[in-house]
Amino acid sequence: MPTLLLTGASRGIGRELLNKYKQDGWTVIAACRDPGAVGDIGADRVLPLEVTSEDSIRALKDTLGDLPIDVLWNNAGVYLDKGMGLEETAADLWSETFAVNTIAPLRIANAFAANVADSEKKTMAFTSSRMGSIGDLGGASSAYAYRSSKTALNMAAAILANDLRPTGVKTVVLHPGWVRTDMGGPSADIDTETSAGGMKKVVDSLTDAQSGGFFNYDGKSWPW
Repeated sequence: MPTLLLTGASRGIGRELLNKYKQDGWTVIAACRDPGAVGDIGADRVLPLEVTSEDSIRALKDTLGDLPIDVLWNNAGVYLDKGMGLEETAADLWSETFAVNTIAPLRIANAFAANVADSEKKTMAFTSSRMGSIGDLGGASSAYAYRSSKTALNMAAAILANDLRPTGVKTVVLHPGWVRTDMGGPSADIDTETSAGGMKKVVDSLTDAQSGGFFNYDGKSWPW
């Protein structure tokens, strides 16, 4: 059966992605900071991963070895500057936001590129946000660090698609929608089931021609 390696799986959208892949008979490996604290989330394996630690990423790679990974889904992220203006956004907040939202997914992708290439489905998915879209910026303001970190992730994932194309690996960047989670808040438009189910359909049907693209959870192409 195919295998999913998922970060940010303990709650919200990640938890729903885990459930949907399990329902389809996949082997699901959830990577999270403290496996003992998340309880039984339904994954086949729950392994420790501090996404900003190179040593932790290396340890996870050593644990999984050469296991083929059909879908590597970088879903973990932080939104630390919600509603903040530039003058409120301290340097350490910028650093932490980029470390989690931009640098970590690329380090993880690099560590497991061979595992994904050795699988049948050969897919890397990155949960991003329309808040990282320059083409859809409009009159948006505030959240400088979060928006910028997602813009940088989008570019890096697009470059990665080019670099990995000779290996057959596809990448996709996804906007999950405005979702009712701890991050999105109770007034958001959609629930986690709608978001996760939609994004999973995009990933499941991703073609070589779509690799490197940026898509909404409903399959609509999103402007960069």
